Amino acid sequence: MNAVPAELGSAADLRYFAELDKRLVDAVRGIRMLDALSWPASLQHEFLAAWHRGQPFLPEVRYKKRDFTEIRAELDAIQHEARFAEDHPVGGYVRRTAESWEIATAMLDAAGTADIGTHSARLFGQPGDFLPGSEHHNVEAALHFISLADELSHELSSQEADYCLSAQIMQQELQERLDAFFVHHKVRVEIDPELTAKAAAGPTRIRLRNATCFSEYDRHQLLEHEAFVHSLTALNGREQPNLASMARNSPRITSTQEGLATFAELITGTIDIGRMKRISMRIIGIDKAQDGANFIDVFKLFMASGQTESEAYTSAARIFRGAPTTGGSAFTKDTVYLHGLLSVHTFFRWALKNQKLKLCRNLFAGKMTLHDVVVLEPWFDAGYITAPLYLPPWVQRANGLAGMLAFSLFANKIRLDRVQTWDLNLGV
Repeated sequence: MNAVPAELGSAADLRYFAELDKRLVDAVRGIRMLDALSWPASLQHEFLAAWHRGQPFLPEVRYKKRDFTEIRAELDAIQHEARFAEDHPVGGYVRRTAESWEIATAMLDAAGTADIGTHSARLFGQPGDFLPGSEHHNVEAALHFISLADELSHELSSQEADYCLSAQIMQQELQERLDAFFVHHKVRVEIDPELTAKAAAGPTRIRLRNATCFSEYDRHQLLEHEAFVHSLTALNGREQPNLASMARNSPRITSTQEGLATFAELITGTIDIGRMKRISMRIIGIDKAQDGANFIDVFKLFMASGQTESEAYTSAARIFRGAPTTGGSAFTKDTVYLHGLLSVHTFFRWALKNQKLKLCRNLFAGKMTLHDVVVLEPWFDAGYITAPLYLPPWVQRANGLAGMLAFSLFANKIRLDRVQTWDLNLGV
């Protein structure tokens, strides 16, 4: 372990936290939260076939149960032992991470029942939550982007090239880019016929859904979102000498991780208004499901928003993972994309204003929350937590990042509701 100034904790304390963290990683090693709640790919074909016959049905999914008794006992013990050092930021990090995994096990126990909504809301939030530093909540933000997308749809649709890239072409092109970027590791791009999302990323592989049409935006989004955030932070986390949990997708980091990945799309110009509408519609879908809408109702909602039958099914299935398809409850994870994006954007602006841009780079050293990267700053500086091995290209260009954020800070002060007409003589 690297030498750390005494005021940051004794060497014995820091070794103790590292041991607790290692026990945590060992305890949760076999938990695959999203895999445990996934729906079989064949169910989509069955549902859409019935839909075409005019006989739609509410999908029924049986979730495999697992006994988490021993895992929870170990997580309880880790939290109890870390709680004695709760006032120490590293000890607090370990305790909060263990707690989130324990909530996740309760959520998996509740799969197939309405109780899953309560547990997922603790982990991921829900549509009515307020945005940081704002009087607006997630639903209001979602409705804003949906309305704007609808207003622009006709004008923008004629300006974009419309063509399809196969999963095989995407696989080849992404693999070439990853091989050139991750020079110390191998990240494979694979095609997965059972995958319901368009793509999913881990530390050593990125999976693509088979028989899917990918757009030019998809190609850039997958690179920035999946590879240069999700895979990158996992690989950087594996390089951590003391906090191995930073390589794992602990439930508590989901909002920051997905927000950071979506922010990467935004800052690189690879997020389109259609995607903003899709992630916003998921919040509306969750809100409707919580209010009693069933799977078919939510499927129709997505269809009415302009999604294809296949897209609408996938969107609805994301919301009802683990939840009864009869309505009244929802898996709320998809609130994190828009909420996390706005939170991360606010954090980056705050970091620039307070001359803390190094925190933005530290955020890529592993998988953590915005709170973590702030309170753990002294342990980054001391070397207990190491700097990221890889940084996305847009973060490496620090001057460009600072310029964009500086402009954003000032531009946000301009009140568009006070702009009545444009003076065409300005600047002439």
